[in-house]
Formats: sequence, C-alpha cells, structure tokens
Amino acid sequence: MTPRVETVAVRGSPMEVFLFAPVGAGPHPGLVLCQHIPVGHTGVENDVVTLKTAERYCANGYYVAVPFIFHWWPKSADIELKRAEFRDDWTQLDLDAAFELLATQPGVDPARIGIAGHCWGGRVAWLGACTNPRYRAAAIFYGGRVKLVMGAGNPPAIDLAPAIRCPVIGFFGNEDTNPTPADVDDYDAALTRAQIEHVFHRYDGAGHAFQSFNNPERYRPEASEDAWRKALAFFAEKLGKK
Repeated sequence: MTPRVETVAVRGSPMEVFLFAPVGAGPHPGLVLCQHIPVGHTGVENDVVTLKTAERYCANGYYVAVPFIFHWWPKSADIELKRAEFRDDWTQLDLDAAFELLATQPGVDPARIGIAGHCWGGRVAWLGACTNPRYRAAAIFYGGRVKLVMGAGNPPAIDLAPAIRCPVIGFFGNEDTNPTPADVDDYDAALTRAQIEHVFHRYDGAGHAFQSFNNPERYRPEASEDAWRKALAFFAEKLGKK
C-alpha cells in the first residue's frame, strides 16, 4: 500500500503527513496515528512499524493520517537532541494540522476521528486527546513520559487529563520500565479522577514495544494480536465503523 504524502506548514515549518485511504467512497472514520521515536524521528518513511500499523488500520476501513511530528529538526539531527527539545505546545499544533487535513479529505467523516500511537507516539496520542475535543476515541500503546514536562512552560501531559472528551483504551506490558506498572496506575488514577471513560489492558511477560514485530527481543505475538483485536473492536464501537 503506497500512501499519499501531503505537506502542511506549521508555524512556517513544512510537515509531511502520510495519508492512507481505504477502499470505497466512504464516508470513512479517520485515525491520526502518532509515530514512535526510535527510527521515526528520521522520517515516517523509515518507520516500518508505524507504516505497517497504518496499513492495517486502513485495511480495516480507516482513513489514516501519520504526521511527521519531528519536522522541527533536520531529519539527520541526533535523537537525543529531539528528545531534549521536544515541546508539547509545538506538538499540539502538529496534531491539530494533521486533524484538519484528515477531516477535510473526501470520503472522511470529520465527526468520526480517533487518535492512536505507540511508545513516544502513545504519549503524543494522550496529548492529542487532551488538547482536541473533536477526537471521538483514543488508543495509547505503552506511552511513557506522560508525567513529565515536555517544553518549558508546558504542564505534564497527565495534568491535562480532565480536558479529554473521548473514551480511552490503553495497552501496557507489565515488564515495561517506561511506563512502569506504577506509572500506568497513575495514568489510570488520573483518568478515573477526571471521570474519563477508559479501560487498560496489561500483559504479563511483555515489556515495552511488544507490538514491534521487527524487534525479536521485544515482540510478543500473542499480546500483540490480543491488543490488535481489542483496539479494532474499540474503534469500531466508538467511531461507528460500518
């Protein structure tokens, strides 16, 4: 499946957005899919896990947009620089631009758009759900650093939980160290206090990136497929996929 790539300007910086259109005229539900950082920071085209994830959602009837949220730096810049300089206020702008691009595509129902992400992208998906009330569902796959400040002047993303206006589903490995099971407990407590509909699934024998099929040390096929089934059922229910 070959995505179409469009470029939008975010505060004057060009951001690539990879678009995956499902078969048929629609109207289709949409998903903004957020990258994880290990390879994706050098370009969506290099992020095989995110690309394959987008293809699978698309094959299940979703129109998927993958924004290159690391456009603020040269693709060749060091990953540690991008981690250190990453800002939630910039990322909110990126996500809003991707949402608007997706919502205006022919065949997309703008009232049925969700957000999902893995690893770094899981944290970004949390941020997106907190900052855009138009999302109708959010899926967080082992997103770490939700309790940390990203960019001076920004609050920790966990503190934004009361602003979420959609149901949330989460998937976590009980052997993960970022987020740890205690971190996940804190995520759960924040959503509970905010009275946000949510359900978390936790997997014994799985650590971080258990859906990364390209990493034999981390990949856990049974947990991965169980999470896929649950995520697809969740989005089908919340986004009304027909």
